Amino acid sequence: MQTVQDAAGLRATIRGWRIQGQTVGFVPTMGNLHEGHHSLIKLARARADRVVASVFVNPTQFGPNEDFERYPRTLAQDQAGLAEMDCDLLFAPDVATIYPFGAAQSVSVHVPGITDTLEGAHRPGHFDGVATVVCKLFNLVQPDVAVFGQKDFQQLKVIERMVRDLALPLKVVAAPTLRAADGLALSSRNQYLSVGERALAPQIHETLLKMRELLEKGHARRVIEQAAASTLERAGFAPDYAVIRRAEDLTEPADDERQGLVALIAARLGGTRLIDNMAFD
Repeated sequence: MQTVQDAAGLRATIRGWRIQGQTVGFVPTMGNLHEGHHSLIKLARARADRVVASVFVNPTQFGPNEDFERYPRTLAQDQAGLAEMDCDLLFAPDVATIYPFGAAQSVSVHVPGITDTLEGAHRPGHFDGVATVVCKLFNLVQPDVAVFGQKDFQQLKVIERMVRDLALPLKVVAAPTLRAADGLALSSRNQYLSVGERALAPQIHETLLKMRELLEKGHARRVIEQAAASTLERAGFAPDYAVIRRAEDLTEPADDERQGLVALIAARLGGTRLIDNMAFD
């Protein structure tokens, strides 16, 4: 596997593949890779001739009181894991490559509407940072296919909307959430959990399962949401939200809607903020 840090080296390698008529799959990450990320690489490999992964801890998607400084940076470990997964190229740029005029002076990409709710409401400016960096990375890599995990469901929908609205010539592929045996969605932030917190964390997934069960039994959405939040609070979580929304655009469904929905939870456990979701058929 080749590792490059500069745009010129990245483009030269991809240009060589294009000359040979090969397609390119892309998996953007912030590093500290685990099996969930590796599953994205596998999916990209199945959809394209060549696979590029990026590792870049993006400063513009972190709020002032969030964990940018302590976010784990494990590039050597990431390189080894990607090589084992048969990734062709790792793009590991520095901040100046992504933000040549500085992050504060960068052109910003804003996706209206869908970024105003849930994560967008609790983390102002977060999705502007996400959309901006992903758009920049798409321009640098120019992939045919880009793979994103469904665990970050709202992020996936924001990127799908951006790609369609800007007419970017690529296909966004959604990858299923990878979970531990006890149901906890794999996340780089799980390592922040203490032993006791890690034992409690699967209750988020259990709560999502209960929300689905109650919806299938015909209970009112708002009653389900209130019960989910109360369950999490009793277990020691501090929920930001536990809601059911339309999967397509995250708007509130009508009371009689039962199809095309997704339950989403964001909750703090100690000093760690966890998110998860479950789509309903």
